[in-house]
Amino acid sequence: MTITPSAVRAAAFRTLAPQSSLQAALDTLGFVQADPIRAPARAQDLTLMARLAGYRAGDLEAAYPTLDAEEDMLPNYGFVPRRVQALLHPREVEPGVLQTHPELVSAVRALLHEAGELHPRQAAGQLGRGGVVNAWGGQSSATTRVLDALHRRGEARVVRRERGVRVYGPAPHLAALRAAPLPEAERLRGAVHLLAGLYGPLPEASLGYLVGLSHYGFPHLHGALRAAFRTAVREELAGAVVDGVRYVWPAGCSPEADAPRGVRVVGPFDPLVWDRRRFAHLHGWTYRFEAYTPAAKRQLGYYALPVFQAERAVGWANLQLQGSVLEARVGLVPGVRRTAAFNRSLNVELDRYRAFLGPAEVQVAEP
Repeated sequence: MTITPSAVRAAAFRTLAPQSSLQAALDTLGFVQADPIRAPARAQDLTLMARLAGYRAGDLEAAYPTLDAEEDMLPNYGFVPRRVQALLHPREVEPGVLQTHPELVSAVRALLHEAGELHPRQAAGQLGRGGVVNAWGGQSSATTRVLDALHRRGEARVVRRERGVRVYGPAPHLAALRAAPLPEAERLRGAVHLLAGLYGPLPEASLGYLVGLSHYGFPHLHGALRAAFRTAVREELAGAVVDGVRYVWPAGCSPEADAPRGVRVVGPFDPLVWDRRRFAHLHGWTYRFEAYTPAAKRQLGYYALPVFQAERAVGWANLQLQGSVLEARVGLVPGVRRTAAFNRSLNVELDRYRAFLGPAEVQVAEP
């Protein structure tokens, strides 16, 4: 099968297909990566607004208690419907704080089931504020670390957020999965196919990288997950060499699609741009997420959002709210002209961001 890079670019755009509701978007994607940085909005909100007309920043957090949605970990931390979470549990995790603070763990478990909803501040107030070393080498509340560990293990779930802070509750549906889990082969195969469908068409090496990252979701089944990936590539996924790179995608999903039109601006963790290997291969330039790069070394900006014209990535935009004004600094890669048609379509897209964020006007400038 001969497939061109242009066809793969167009096929990748199918991930931006409009969705009828927030629940439909979560069900279709299967996983929405989360990130706390707001520049101009959290990653999960940027991903959802790109697919859902009328979506406003914060809608997911507000609607979360009413949705079939859970906060959990697959390749990264994010939101999944419960059918996907069923692939992830039961999950065995490193003992860590669960082993080093057994009395506190028992007390937190009891308080969690007694209270029904438990804010980390409430737990710390009742059980003490002793510190433990966190994953970044700093100190955090031991009760918060216990709640996080119980959540990761599947003994607790996030029931809602309060000013961005996770509020926990019991997770009886995960207790039921621990008692009667899905067959291991079904869990692992489902995860590989989910990743291939969400991010594909994808270089085979990139799917392998995603599967490697998914040790966060399957910490005790990592070797088995790699084996499921190899089986899927060999026997289940479709594939072809595209301009020297082998791509894979779910069987039955055509790698060809109509080319999109207009200008789109997407978040840095969007499935359309998440894989930087595919991005560089298909678009001919390197997109970098530079929020953690020293300011003096940034080339695109603190939180540059990729800009597409039709199916090609042609530049980046840094969007910032200043009071009631959305300031947009837009840069284009060499060889791309800023035509009148491009400006008109860009302004339509920025109006979508204005409605999403709520400011009164948009100002566009060169980077």
